[in-house]
Amino acid sequence: MYITTASSLLRTTTTKPNKLLFSSPISRTFLHPQSSLTVRTSRSFFTSLPHFNRRHLHSSSPLTLRRQVRAVAPVVERFHRKIATMAGENPFKGNLTSLPKPGGGEFGKFYSLPSLNDPRIDKLPYSIRILLESAIRNCDNFQVTKEDVEKIIDWENTSTKQVEIPFKPARVLLQDFTGVPAVVDLACMRDAMNKLGSDSNKINPLVPVDLVVDHSVQVDVARSENAVQANMELEFQRNKERFAFLKWGSTAFRNMLVVPPGSGIVHQVNLEYLGRVVFNNEGLLYPDSVVGTDSHTTMIDGLGVAGWGVGGIEAEAAMLGQPMSMVLPGVVGFKLSGNLRNGVTATDLVLTVTQILRKHGVVGKFVEFYGDGMSKLSLADRATIANMSPEYGATMGFFPVDHVTLQYLKLTGRSDETVAMIESYLRANRLFVDYNEPQQDRVYSSYLELNLSAVEPCISGPKRPHDRVPLKEMKADWHACLDNKVGFKGFAIPKEAQGKVAKFDFHGQPAELKHGSVVIAAITSCTNTSNPSVMLGAGLVAKKAHELGLQVKPWVKTSLAPGSGVVTKYLLQSGLQKYLNEQGFHIVGFGCTTCIGNSGDLHESVASAISENDIVAAAVLSGNRNFEGRVHPLTRANYLASPPLVVAYALAGTVDIDFEKEPIGMGKDGKNVYLRDIWPSTEEIAETVQSSVLPDMFRSTYESITKGNPMWNQLQVPADTLYSWDPNSTYIHEPPYFKNMTMDPPGSHGVKDAYCLLNFGDSITTDHISPAGSINKDSPAAQYLLERGVERKDFNSYGSRRGNDEVMARGTFANIRLVNKLLNGEVGPRTVHIPTGEKLYVFDAAMRYKTSGQDTIVLAGAEYGSGSSRDWAAKGPMLLGVKAVIAKSFERIHRSNLVGMGIIPLCYKPGEDADSLGLTGHERYTIDLPSKISEIKPGQDVTVTTDSGKSFTCVARFDTEVELAYFNHGGILPYVIRNLIKQ
Repeated sequence: MYITTASSLLRTTTTKPNKLLFSSPISRTFLHPQSSLTVRTSRSFFTSLPHFNRRHLHSSSPLTLRRQVRAVAPVVERFHRKIATMAGENPFKGNLTSLPKPGGGEFGKFYSLPSLNDPRIDKLPYSIRILLESAIRNCDNFQVTKEDVEKIIDWENTSTKQVEIPFKPARVLLQDFTGVPAVVDLACMRDAMNKLGSDSNKINPLVPVDLVVDHSVQVDVARSENAVQANMELEFQRNKERFAFLKWGSTAFRNMLVVPPGSGIVHQVNLEYLGRVVFNNEGLLYPDSVVGTDSHTTMIDGLGVAGWGVGGIEAEAAMLGQPMSMVLPGVVGFKLSGNLRNGVTATDLVLTVTQILRKHGVVGKFVEFYGDGMSKLSLADRATIANMSPEYGATMGFFPVDHVTLQYLKLTGRSDETVAMIESYLRANRLFVDYNEPQQDRVYSSYLELNLSAVEPCISGPKRPHDRVPLKEMKADWHACLDNKVGFKGFAIPKEAQGKVAKFDFHGQPAELKHGSVVIAAITSCTNTSNPSVMLGAGLVAKKAHELGLQVKPWVKTSLAPGSGVVTKYLLQSGLQKYLNEQGFHIVGFGCTTCIGNSGDLHESVASAISENDIVAAAVLSGNRNFEGRVHPLTRANYLASPPLVVAYALAGTVDIDFEKEPIGMGKDGKNVYLRDIWPSTEEIAETVQSSVLPDMFRSTYESITKGNPMWNQLQVPADTLYSWDPNSTYIHEPPYFKNMTMDPPGSHGVKDAYCLLNFGDSITTDHISPAGSINKDSPAAQYLLERGVERKDFNSYGSRRGNDEVMARGTFANIRLVNKLLNGEVGPRTVHIPTGEKLYVFDAAMRYKTSGQDTIVLAGAEYGSGSSRDWAAKGPMLLGVKAVIAKSFERIHRSNLVGMGIIPLCYKPGEDADSLGLTGHERYTIDLPSKISEIKPGQDVTVTTDSGKSFTCVARFDTEVELAYFNHGGILPYVIRNLIKQ
């Protein structure tokens, strides 16, 4: 447990903080995360003492803070002297070491790992060394103890024992889909503090928070030179209220930087600009680390920065000074050797790695890459692999810093002095890998190896990112998918219907669609748009195709959404953008588009041809997510592919093709053109990258990134620190989380006679639970909007309306591809209301249960909550009245989000599930939890009984003591509020 008091308690009689230990209120960018003392103590002590959280150091003197502490908690005052004395003594202060500059002077001081003289450290994976450095630097024998440090040093033995450690990230990263609800929650927490008679200004981020607005642009306009401007104008029309709210947040809250719309994708901006690699905070050097509210925060791992996704709820607590508790992870060592073959892309590599790691099983683990093959991978290639960590299930896919990293830092405009400081520090602290020197073997939890020469061209789909298909097998695999029963690899199309042709008129020209016809081809997503080799490779394919006379069919919705302005500059520099334009791949905006479901509408004639003929239409995108119903409601087959292959499939117009044997089309000379005729060599791509991607492009792009654009700059926002909620708003609404909240925690609670709201199989994703894409015209959310005068064309997406709990509750379990066993195979966002047997929308059934005072639970299979780290996938079920989820297994972030919203996550015993236990979902369920939180232990067995007489044992997935504290308070945010008020 954690008890926090103000960091000024540690100061001497002067008001000047120790530069090595405390944050500077002056510099937002380099604010030190150590702005408080947190007392770490036993759970029994926790029950008797108030919890004190970090305070900002701007306004309060040490004496003022001491008076506040005395007034609130006399029992803490008795420990005051001991706390102040002991916390001021970092037991590792003798390990503070000067880092000299080559020309004289010093870069600063750092906590030296080599000075510990412990041979176990040299065997530690680099990713664990970063956790170790953080623990040593923050060690005060309260918040972080010497025992915690020892646990990490002894990682080889402790990592197998579910050992809990504290961790402090240096910063927090948000995007607007997850950032809007985070800022809504912060604003609502300020109101709650006010209502409970406390100081609302205590609600402020205490670590640097960067929010990049990148998820709101939609591909409304494509195949047009004016697409960027037109789509941005529509983006601001739809989202003006949300954007103004975010702009208000950037002024109302300290330490919050908002990067305006049109700047790029959050993870690419993080990689190219925000990532520090090493912080130099007033002379204290330490590694950069970050948690973000987007699963693909892991992309920064390619830069050697420890970063991963967390739920928005958990990130909010981290912003407010709550230390993160984590289980010390196992680390899978993934050795790379050899070279990629000619014509094989980084996308092919990452899809292969994803399949290998998914099969191996890496959920909850770090993956660390090493080996001779590392020197053959560019930094962008590494970032591509790191980006897809959520798809293979790892917390991180980590690439330690080496010479390739340093070259990338220089390429992206970091100064020579900064790069020199980074290299010197990492070498001195044994956090740098030099492949020119003999390598000492490191210990890993398990080992994998891949020879890069074994990687072959491939794509993944049609419904999951880890279902890799070698390109040469794609045609056969496609026909198997048409034959197979409905599932992840099946559409169950009868043989006699597989040759169906849907003819239609497109702008006066005859057109036709078949099963497998490509209707969306999108170069999109952070995974690939940050990689110059595949982006320029796509341009070369477009150029060669144009020169041979091939043309993409006009009814294919083509788009190019770069991850930063740098991409535009090097595509123009290379002369390849004009050829992409010739094939319809005009730039449509700078942000996450098709991959998040912002693909925009298909042309009416195309949509009608698909719907009226039940065509299994295809989308091909260079993204990282292809879950059913995500990309577009009408594309039932969605394939992930490299940008060059996206262009190739757009030219072919179908996924039903064997590229090795069948031509893409006929050239202007009347001869067949094959993929090999338009595919650039590895050398050709490398030469184009070398001549086109220049450091000045990064410098000029990021010098002006925070200046905004005219539409952003014209937004008017109030100066008040409390938000004025508009009851008529359909975008921003005050959530009910703290309604009727008191200072007394609700305590532990089981579940009695609950009905099953939904009964799921395996791989239910957060897209199924809380869709981000379009709002179906017949859904409860649509009905809510129509009743408030919102026209169908202005519905926008679920993702864009995450600031409104009324919309999002109605959008919970609203995915049109939802498969609920209670409906006996029928697909859609409905369920059976058990007491009456009626088939209702999930929201309507949930409200009927809630109105009658009846709790509900959800039954699920394996990998429940996989996909994006979507906090609304936990908030929504909580608002629907779901009290527990019983699953075979959970995705890491989603499980913690459920706890954060007060929902009980339970796992069946190994080998058991609802089917093996004979559960139908028509039973009523009672979950027997101890009434005292002190009687619950992480991972303990819990008995579940039903009214049918069946009884079974589950594991309570409260994984740490801290999560139990959150559950005791009804969730993480009430926990934070009560602690801040007690301060």
